[in-house]
Amino acid sequence: MADEMARAMETLRPWIGRVRTIEDDVAMPMVRRIAATFDVDPDSIKPGDALPPHWFSLFFVDIAKQSDLREDGHARGGVVLPPIPMPRRMGAGRRLKVLDRLRAARPAVRRSEVVDIVPKTGRSGSIFVLTLRNTVEQEGRTIAIDEFDAIYREATPPGQKTTATVAVPAPTDNTWADTVLLSETLVFRYSAITWNAHRIHYDSDYCRTVEGYAHTVQNGGLTMHLMVDAALKRAPGELRSVTARLTSPVFVGDSARFCGYPAKDGRMRVFVADKNGALCGEMDLEFA
Repeated sequence: MADEMARAMETLRPWIGRVRTIEDDVAMPMVRRIAATFDVDPDSIKPGDALPPHWFSLFFVDIAKQSDLREDGHARGGVVLPPIPMPRRMGAGRRLKVLDRLRAARPAVRRSEVVDIVPKTGRSGSIFVLTLRNTVEQEGRTIAIDEFDAIYREATPPGQKTTATVAVPAPTDNTWADTVLLSETLVFRYSAITWNAHRIHYDSDYCRTVEGYAHTVQNGGLTMHLMVDAALKRAPGELRSVTARLTSPVFVGDSARFCGYPAKDGRMRVFVADKNGALCGEMDLEFA
């Protein structure tokens, strides 16, 4: 496997440093759909209004033709992202700097750079870690610099369960918590907004027989969005940065607890626990 990964890197290395540009008009119909999905009055937002600080990640979606999709619903390697020769892809970590607010109904652009591709071998097998940096700009202003890691893993052998990290109990000393039902309709709407066709989020037979999960898996981007939502309810100021790490999957149809602690010196810590009390994600936020 080490030789195969080394050969793969010969193809992948030239992708490091490549930049893709996506334009978006931040159109009002999409703004209203996003608002409705997250229980915000869709008529309360007018053209030119500043959107919540993390909503920029719901625009600038990658669009692949139907014929360019793999069996799992992701675009084939080399169409949008580097041709990493492992079939299973999932989000892992994120480092975000928020510099301004995206405004509704104003043209904007996202530049997506392949920062690094790193092959690794560990307890759960061989993986590639892809790091992307998205820079969002609107009307001459930098809105956000959003860097995140995606892990590519080997296929799960037929009939076997997926190799996952050992569950760790979530903290119990939090001072506040929001319980959110990760319903099929919420995940469907989020996937529609972000144009995410990954079957792991809606096809339970595929999840069990191909991916080795017991049920459909919650979208990691949605998990992080809800963590920020929970923090913003208790925010001491304007959001300026986020560092997040996903540690364990949450399943569609379950309820999850989004928990945290009071802000101190402009910093806040948030985590998410599944229905069994296992830690599924952590986030540190800074506010101005």
